Amino acid sequence: MSERTFESYEEFWPFYVAMHSRAATRWVHLVGTLTGLAVAGYGLARGRRRCLAAFPLIGYGTAWPAHFLIEKNNPATFGHPAWSLRGDAQMIAMMLAGRDRELAETAAEWLAENRGA
Repeated sequence: MSERTFESYEEFWPFYVAMHSRAATRWVHLVGTLTGLAVAGYGLARGRRRCLAAFPLIGYGTAWPAHFLIEKNNPATFGHPAWSLRGDAQMIAMMLAGRDRELAETAAEWLAENRGA
């Protein structure tokens, strides 16, 4: 997909979800982000500040390959870093709340409306 511009996060959100249209991509994001958080939290609890680097390294280190290998697209982070971080948090929160099907539907709707755009 070509680089897109958005006026607001609310306009960006369906695009972000569409870039995670495959369940495997979303689950790799969830596992990578939660693992990175766990290692960073452990590091903080044990006074090992270098473990804080685990959060972005593990999080992005698992998420980005999922885009290239599973989704066959570029991470939205490359064009919209702040909104992508917010989108990742929202997507993971929805998944943890059992709303993965809603994410799949949002992705499918956006992709259907924007094919060839």
